Amino acid sequence: TDDDETNIVACATAKAISNAFTIARVKNTEYLRTWQRSEKAFGIDFMVCTNLLAAESIVRVVGLPAARDVDPFAGGQVQMAEFEVDEESPVANQTVSEADRFDSLTFAAILRDGEVTIPRGDSVIGPGDRVVVIGSPKSVQGFASSVSPDEPPGTAEEVVIVGGSEIGYHVARLLEERGFKPRLIEHDAERARELAEMLPGTIVMESDATDVDFLEREYIGDADLLVSALDSDEKNLLVSLLAARLGVERTVAVIDTTPYVDLFEAVGVDVGVSPREVVAEEITRFTREGGAENVALIESDKAEVLEIEVDAESVLAGKPIRESVATLPEGVVIGAITRRREFITPRGDTVIEPGDHVVVFVDSCVIDDVTPNL
Repeated sequence: TDDDETNIVACATAKAISNAFTIARVKNTEYLRTWQRSEKAFGIDFMVCTNLLAAESIVRVVGLPAARDVDPFAGGQVQMAEFEVDEESPVANQTVSEADRFDSLTFAAILRDGEVTIPRGDSVIGPGDRVVVIGSPKSVQGFASSVSPDEPPGTAEEVVIVGGSEIGYHVARLLEERGFKPRLIEHDAERARELAEMLPGTIVMESDATDVDFLEREYIGDADLLVSALDSDEKNLLVSLLAARLGVERTVAVIDTTPYVDLFEAVGVDVGVSPREVVAEEITRFTREGGAENVALIESDKAEVLEIEVDAESVLAGKPIRESVATLPEGVVIGAITRRREFITPRGDTVIEPGDHVVVFVDSCVIDDVTPNL
């Protein structure tokens, strides 16, 4: 439900009368901290914090131009990123072979008109396509530079956050930890003072973010990126479109209504982040047969990227990848392998060993057939 206390009580009740595995979704980070300090507090086996997960998702795309989604795997040794290729990108109209100039990068999928295609070397990346890549963080950053050479990774120096909500606060806090000095606009005077005390590295401004005179006076249009984290989808859309008109290079909007994400991006929002979808990724890994270390959802339901630890019973173990994948349905791509903290680029003759961590792209139409065998 949308009520923290109801979710906690429901889990506690379920645990009291059964041995069910309980997962609670909360928004208040204080509940999360209490649960983390006391193992399985409230009778909850796993707790996810919507606001914190959404903020982390936003911060991951800040330094990666053209990225719509970025997810870490294998303790940060592997990244999955989804990029949108516009018609001015040097990558547009290149084949995958031409675009793949990186030793530790795998092109997992091309998304075009809502369809998922597993690319081959001669597959052409068209304008408007979305490309999913999996690889080392360095190689993903290199590809980001290829997609958008005018915006090298890490150059989003001027970040503006609109809204002092819990998500807005956590975005500012996480950016401070990464060395950014963001600006935050909050309409409520008392909340603005509170945020100014909690965020010493952030410039907090009290104003209405739809006040064009204020935005122009503060040169908001010069920002590299604006994050709108207000309390309604409609306000976030309005602020994002206004910011884009003023000249902000890239806009990110928090969108509570997940079906609105595609709509908002179609009318001009660069990246829509759905807190519900981010939480769904966390919960999904517990529902996959055999278990998954991490899960990322592609376009809500088009595909999944899974991190699994391979055991001796897996169809992937002990055989070259070209042989093991041939036994699985189409729509499966081995994106990356880590072995004892070492990154391994998967090739057709690579042999996966029990104990390896493998990051796998799986089309949603075959996910139920594939995961039991991994």
